[in-house]
Amino acid sequence: MSALVGRPFLKMNGLGNEIVVLDLRGTAIRVRPEEARAIARAPGSRFDQLMALHDPRTPGTDAFMRIYNTDGSESGACGNGTRCVAWALTQEPGLDAPNGRTDLLLETKAGLLACRRQAGADVAVDMGAPRLRWDEIPLAEEFRDTTGIELQVGPIDAPVLHTPSVVNMGNPHAIFWVRDVEAHDLARVGPLLENHPIFPERANISLAHVTARDAIVLKVWERGVGLTRACGSAACAATVAAVRKDLTGRTVRVTLPGGVLTIEWRESDGHVLMTGATELESRGTFTPDVFAGAA
Repeated sequence: MSALVGRPFLKMNGLGNEIVVLDLRGTAIRVRPEEARAIARAPGSRFDQLMALHDPRTPGTDAFMRIYNTDGSESGACGNGTRCVAWALTQEPGLDAPNGRTDLLLETKAGLLACRRQAGADVAVDMGAPRLRWDEIPLAEEFRDTTGIELQVGPIDAPVLHTPSVVNMGNPHAIFWVRDVEAHDLARVGPLLENHPIFPERANISLAHVTARDAIVLKVWERGVGLTRACGSAACAATVAAVRKDLTGRTVRVTLPGGVLTIEWRESDGHVLMTGATELESRGTFTPDVFAGAA
């Protein structure tokens, strides 16, 4: 029987990005890939990302987070999931009872994330500095200019999509600049681009339309997940890429199918700050049938 049976969880969302928060602090339990896939399939716990909280690794942090995609793979970053975790740890009795704290420091394998709960259900996360070199993203071959690499979809003389910007925000992102994010079948080309040989660790694929110096419309195919209503790290990556191409200023409202995130790429320290809403949908407990036949 799975060690997760009987464990409570929170079902949340960040702008429609479906998140499950699972507190495993004080235990040695680790979520296995097949367990993550089973949780994602169960009607009451479907998720885009599963945020598993473990005991802190670094002094001064509140928790170490492992982040699972629906296919059971792990991710280094999930901005919307991190915002949900920050809300839960400052608001939800049984995790950390409300104690007036509004600031937290969380850790993932990609680094430390400072969080601040704001008015209502809004949470801001410092996503850290983007990584911009080709070998940091990573790419399979060298491109000195990562604001636009040689990659296209369609005929060589009339490509449908081409010259994406690439950024690592704890995970790899490729951003294609388009005039209309709905004019392309991202569900069809997303999995092909995610698994393109140029991305040895696969990549999140975004279509971005800059509508003003402070506004981007974004649609995302998320690595290991598929089409998603919101992706915080993709919104951060698109903003960084837009600033580097001088398409926008350093503070941008990014509109995704699930809602709006405010992204600021600070000039002072190079960090990317993401602010947006969270929502608690339900509380649950894992039952044996969730993991029956898990594979």
